[in-house]
Amino acid sequence: MVDYHAANNQPSGGPQTYMEQENDWDRDLLLDPAWEKQQRKTFTAWCNSHLRKAGTQIENIEEDFRDGLKLMLLLEVISGERLPKPERGKMRVHKINNVNKALDFIASKGVKLVSIGAEEIVDGNIKMTLGMIWTIILRFAIQDISVEETSAKEGLLLWCQRKTAPYKNVNVQNFHISWKDGLAFNALIHRHRPDLIDYDNLRKDDPVTNLNNAFEVAEKHLDIPKMLDAEDIVNTARPDEKAIMTYVSSFYHAFSGAQKAETAANRICKVLAVNQENEQMMEDYEKLASNLLEWIRRTIPWLEDRTQQKTVNDMQAKQEDFRDYRTVHKPPKVQEKCQLEISFNTLQTKLRLSNRPAFMPSEGRMVSDINAAWHTLEGAEKGYEEWILSEIRRLERLEHLAEKFHQKAAIHESWTSGKEAMLTQKDYETSTLSEVKALLRKHEAFESDLAAHQDRVEQIAAIAQELNELDYYDSASVNDRCQKICDQWDTLGALTHRRKDSLERTEKQLESIDELYLEYAKRAAPFNNWMEGAMEDLQDMFIVHNIEEIQGLIAAHEQFKSTLPEANKEREAIQAIQAEVQKIAQSNGIKLSGANPYTTITPGSIDDKWEQAMAMVPQRDKALQEELNKQNSNDTLRATFATQANAVGAYIQAKMEEIGRISIEMNGTLEDQLTHLREYQQSILSYMPEINKLEGDHQHIQEALIFDNQYTSYTMEHLRVGWEQLLTTIARTINEVENQILTRDAKGISQEQLYEYRASFNHFDKVRARRRAPPSCFLPGDTEFARIMSIVDPNNSGAVTFQAFIDFMSSETTDKDSADQVIASFKILAGDKNYIMPDELRRELPPDQAEYCIARMAPYTGPDGVPGALDYMSFSTALYGESDL
Repeated sequence: MVDYHAANNQPSGGPQTYMEQENDWDRDLLLDPAWEKQQRKTFTAWCNSHLRKAGTQIENIEEDFRDGLKLMLLLEVISGERLPKPERGKMRVHKINNVNKALDFIASKGVKLVSIGAEEIVDGNIKMTLGMIWTIILRFAIQDISVEETSAKEGLLLWCQRKTAPYKNVNVQNFHISWKDGLAFNALIHRHRPDLIDYDNLRKDDPVTNLNNAFEVAEKHLDIPKMLDAEDIVNTARPDEKAIMTYVSSFYHAFSGAQKAETAANRICKVLAVNQENEQMMEDYEKLASNLLEWIRRTIPWLEDRTQQKTVNDMQAKQEDFRDYRTVHKPPKVQEKCQLEISFNTLQTKLRLSNRPAFMPSEGRMVSDINAAWHTLEGAEKGYEEWILSEIRRLERLEHLAEKFHQKAAIHESWTSGKEAMLTQKDYETSTLSEVKALLRKHEAFESDLAAHQDRVEQIAAIAQELNELDYYDSASVNDRCQKICDQWDTLGALTHRRKDSLERTEKQLESIDELYLEYAKRAAPFNNWMEGAMEDLQDMFIVHNIEEIQGLIAAHEQFKSTLPEANKEREAIQAIQAEVQKIAQSNGIKLSGANPYTTITPGSIDDKWEQAMAMVPQRDKALQEELNKQNSNDTLRATFATQANAVGAYIQAKMEEIGRISIEMNGTLEDQLTHLREYQQSILSYMPEINKLEGDHQHIQEALIFDNQYTSYTMEHLRVGWEQLLTTIARTINEVENQILTRDAKGISQEQLYEYRASFNHFDKVRARRRAPPSCFLPGDTEFARIMSIVDPNNSGAVTFQAFIDFMSSETTDKDSADQVIASFKILAGDKNYIMPDELRRELPPDQAEYCIARMAPYTGPDGVPGALDYMSFSTALYGESDL
């Protein structure tokens, strides 16, 4: 800090005398009105060009500086330093104190103030205010200009003369008359930015057009505010020298560092372009990974849904949806997963080549996370497919049992119809002895029939219980019907017991009974029951899954047919009893009263049921034979699928092994290898019709509800996974060669060098596999060896990839940009400040890259900053993954 009083006490003629005001600002003299107007406009525009950096401006130069606040702020902006804290009071003494703080600061910079006091500024003295602003302009905008050992005003004039020397009709000798025709302004702009001015079309006799053209171009393209009016300059015999000097100094500052700024801007643009491209690839990866994970997240709950369906048709609809998922929805996602890995590897290669830190996807989006989610998805697929098949089996079993239950229940209900009424009648009370005996025998036959039906009731209850255990959807109605049958059965038992007691009490009074009728009834009832059971069995539905099961049913049916001759003999014996009754009656002249009193089973009904049963036998034969044919067809489907599956499995295994050999024994240029690999990939893709054929065979297997296959160890699931792994492996191998080409081109490695690298690398590759031992050209424990290992094997895994080996061999000869270089470039654009303003970025960089920097730079928090300043240092180090300097 310069001592204000010492500065004011310097002897005349010292080093600061050029800053004195040359008695131009004598308080008793008046400014030329035209000059005063020009100075007002110029000085106001000059002040606002700096105050806008602090987010403010002035409208009236003598009024807006009276309280000293904006004056102090102006000095802080142009100097980059902090002034003492201003007083916020509105009294005159507060304003004077603030202005004095500003004047003290000006004096501390070695400026000798003449005839300018705080009271004049506070009172709004325009002459003193303009003089003070001119002093500030001299010190901060003109003093440091230096050209060939001349400085300040002389240096600025010499700079203008040198820059405009090649232009016709321009002869800069001063800062007033030489600028009236406007050509000098246009020449300055054209010398530095020829793209903005068409100098050859300017006419010396049209000064107003020339001046307006220069002023408008400077304001629009160079960020130099318009500080003068063309008409004021043209209509003034001698323009104000201080206004012209102030305006011209803005051109000097705009152009003096143009070349350095352009070089710095080019370097920054190059770095930012690399970073933007990498960020776009990162964004694309994140988006693709998020979409794939979201699809997996949505799909897994669908695959894990085990909501039970009511019918086989409902489950088959689910199975069809699952087939659509496998053949339509999943294959594109397999390609996306493969592309995701390729994009990730390519991005890491580009980051490594551009000296950037490795890309770390956001949490949960690593390639390993994608693979883990994919593994979970495939596990859910397998479980879902197994569940669908088991559910179809369960529902088929349920529908079969339900139909069997209702069939048996209907037969039983038909048999019990009217039995309660029969058991509750009192007909024995008015019957004769023979009739009572007949009633008793009839009841005994009924009891036999009732006992024979006990098995059917138990079967009905057992089927109902099984339906409950298998969670049949209509178990409520089944249970209700079963309960009614059981309750009715208990009632029939009680009524039977009661009627028997009544008949036995009457039996002592009855003497005769027709033995033949009784014998008929006793033999007819079980035989009738046997026929009903046989008919029921002949109509029984069956469901089998292989040849052995249907052959078992056929054997059982053949066994049943072998019993028919004995059954027919029993039928003929029963019919013989009835014939004997007729014979005895005719022989003894007995007149039969009608039907057999002991049973309702007539010979005609027995013959009818026998004929029905015999008609069902060939129908059963036909159904069993059709099922046998179906199982033989299923076995053919198994064999067809197995033949194709074994061929596809062997093909996939052979190709996987061949890819392993190719990846190690690659010959020729990288482009030749890439072409060969792509042709190889196309040959593999041409095998896709075989995969599709196998999928068709598998669909036929599933549609036929075939759940096992003894002819092959391959399942469709295993072959799908193997095929996807084969496609992924060849795609990864191609991507590896592409990345080697990218590395070769970026690092300038020749094809001969690549051959040498590959030969050296393979020499130390003892196992000829993907995991490589590092070159052993350094002794263990050697410092150089340790350094190299830290580069090629940063994770200390004990294995080195060929890509890492190439990076090591070429890394130390590659020209790399660095954070320090980018910081130095930004420092040039910032005018050697430790911070940079948004307007400076927009002026020096293309629009998209300027906005890219502004959006990502943190506010500058250093002690010398101003509002709105940005921290380019931390931004530059962040580009390279380094900590802040």
